[in-house]
Amino acid sequence: MRGLGKTRRTRHTRSTGRTGSTRRLVTAAVCGFALAATLAAPAQAGGGKAPHWELKDSGTDARFRGLSAVSRNTAWLAGSKGTVLRTADGGKNWRNVSPPGVAELEFRDIEAFDGRRAVVLAIGEGEASRVFRTEDGGATWTESFRNTDAKAFYDCITFFDSRHGLAMSDPVDGKFRILSTRDGGRSWKVLPSAGMPAAQTGEAGFAASGQCLVSSGPRDVWLATGGAARARVLHSSDRGLTWTVTDTPIPAGDPARGVFAVAFRDRTHGIAVGGDYRADQASPQAAATSRDGGRTWATAGTPPPAYRSGVTWLPHSRTSALAVGPTGTDLTTDGGRTWRTVDTGSYDTVDCTPDRACWASGEKGRVARLER
Repeated sequence: MRGLGKTRRTRHTRSTGRTGSTRRLVTAAVCGFALAATLAAPAQAGGGKAPHWELKDSGTDARFRGLSAVSRNTAWLAGSKGTVLRTADGGKNWRNVSPPGVAELEFRDIEAFDGRRAVVLAIGEGEASRVFRTEDGGATWTESFRNTDAKAFYDCITFFDSRHGLAMSDPVDGKFRILSTRDGGRSWKVLPSAGMPAAQTGEAGFAASGQCLVSSGPRDVWLATGGAARARVLHSSDRGLTWTVTDTPIPAGDPARGVFAVAFRDRTHGIAVGGDYRADQASPQAAATSRDGGRTWATAGTPPPAYRSGVTWLPHSRTSALAVGPTGTDLTTDGGRTWRTVDTGSYDTVDCTPDRACWASGEKGRVARLER
C-alpha cells in the first residue's frame, strides 16, 4: 500500500507416508503444547527466565519487515535500503547478501526455501516493484520480475512449495492483480482478473510484514486488505485463479486501518490482525479468527491491546499463536479468541519454524529469536 511506510506465510511441508505418521503427529503436538505452555508461564522462582525474545545484533539500522525463518539456525531478513541479511548460526553472525546496486529499493517480503534459495520482493510504484532470486545463499541474484505498469504496486509474496508461488499488487483497473510463478520465481506472469472480485474504493494491501498474502497447503491462499470502508480477506483455492471475499470485524473506514496480516495453520483455521497503524490512534478489535477457511470471521473476545502488523502460529500447535507490532508481542493459547501481552519490544513481523524456533524483526535493525 502506498500510504504505509511498510508467513506469512506458512511453512512449506513435505508429505510423508503412513509409516510412523502417528508417532510423528503425537511428538509434534507435544512439542507445540510445551512451547505454548512455557511461553505462557511466568518466570520461575530462583531467577529462571520465562521464554523471551533475545535480540541479535544485525549490524545495521535497516527496518526489516521481510523475514523468512528456515530453522533455529537459519533465517533471512529483507528490509529498507535494499538490504538482505542471512544467518546460519542462530543470529550470532549476519551476512550482508544484498543484491548489488539496489540501495534505493524497499524490500518488504522474502520467501526462503533453505539456506541457499530465496526470493525477495521490492515494493513501490511502477518499476520500484521487483522480484529477485538467489540459489547460492545471496552470493549472486537474478532479477526475475520488474513491474512496468505505473498503476501497479506490489505488496506481498507467498509460495505453496518450492516451485509455485504468487505475488499481489494493489488494485489495477478496479481489481487486485496477481502474479504467478511455476518455476520457483525464475519467471512470472500476470493471472487473468476475471475471477477476482471488484475492489472497494481505496482498498489495498498493507506492505507491513510480508503477511498480506499467505498460503497453506498446495492450493489455498488468502489476501488481506484495508484502507476502505470494510476490512476484508479474499480466499482462493485454485492458486489465485478465482477468489471469494469476506468482510472481517477488524475496524476499517480509513486509509490507515484494516487487516495487516493473516496466518492459517491449515486450510480451515485462520487468524487476522491489524488495526490502525498510526501511533496516536487506538486499535480496538485488532484481531479476528476464522474456522471455515475465511468464509466467516469472529472478533477476538480479548484482542491485542494495540495495532499488530504480524502474526504466526506456533510450530506444531493447534491453538497457540504470536502477534507482533510496534508496541509489543501478544500470545494466544486458545486459537485467537483471547490474547495477552508477553513482551513490549517493537517488531513488525514474526515467523516460526518446524524445529520449534520463532524469529521476529522490525525497525532500527531489530531481530530476535525466542529463547527458552
